[in-house]
Amino acid sequence: MSPSSEDAANPAPTGVGNGPAVSRREFDALFEAVRTWGRWSPADRGAWNRVTADHVRRAAARVRTGTVVPLALPWNTRPGPDNRKPALHHMTDLGDVEAPEPSTHKDFIAADYHGKGTTHLDALCHIAYRGQLYDGRTAHEVVDAAGARFGAVSTLGPLVTRGVLLDLPAALGIPWLEPGRAVHARDIVAAETALDVTIGEGDAVLLRSGQVRRREELGAWDPDTASAGFHVDALPLLAERGIALLGGDGDSDVRPSPVDGVHSPVHALAVAAMGMPLLDNLDLEALSAATARAGRYDFMLVVAPLNVPGGTGSPVNPVAVL
Repeated sequence: MSPSSEDAANPAPTGVGNGPAVSRREFDALFEAVRTWGRWSPADRGAWNRVTADHVRRAAARVRTGTVVPLALPWNTRPGPDNRKPALHHMTDLGDVEAPEPSTHKDFIAADYHGKGTTHLDALCHIAYRGQLYDGRTAHEVVDAAGARFGAVSTLGPLVTRGVLLDLPAALGIPWLEPGRAVHARDIVAAETALDVTIGEGDAVLLRSGQVRRREELGAWDPDTASAGFHVDALPLLAERGIALLGGDGDSDVRPSPVDGVHSPVHALAVAAMGMPLLDNLDLEALSAATARAGRYDFMLVVAPLNVPGGTGSPVNPVAVL
């Protein structure tokens, strides 16, 4: 499954499908190949343990213009094919609840955020494969109705590191990747060359497929049925580079899944095998424009999830600083 160095150096012509298909046996072998169980302490921070003070200082040194780019979608309260469980937002005080001066206005928000409509971070307790969370913890022993006792988002804390935008449409000279298009290891290497950027240890890698632009121009569709994202053959390369975080304007998985019986194989490999949190449903359009203007595709990235004890993740508004 891992591409040879010759394949990476000489990328094959770009395809349009989600394949090649991967058997369950091949996938399980890949899971074992990228697994990092037992590597870090504390284990439930997983790959975020890669990011040291030196990484933070290097990320800060990438700031040149001071341009700040938020990466979250708007809070989405409208149902649609890509937002089956809309977020909630309603007013609880219109200046008529408390004493008259000063008047106050208050609201309530809530979200079942592990979907396609809310920008969020997946913590390590979010994904189990074959009944096990990252580091071999048995899921039903550490996750119950009260939340998670291992791998919770509250354990992660904030992350500041170098971010790399894999802007595939910019690299290919197209407006977006069509839903169902798999991004392979060879595509990553080709994009690094086209964008003059190299993914390194401790980096956060953000994949822009252009689906936000496609939605704006063509309308919504069901991304559970078809979305651009990584094929599983990209994960060994990302594991070799030692990245700390993976994200994108989708949920990182190409859909339909190329793996028989595994609906979110990149989630299983990244979170459960590699201990790497995921950022889902980013809006990378403004960042694409900003990096193109700057002529560079790396930046300082700040990710600050909510401190939810036992939480499986958090809505989040990551910020890129160029």
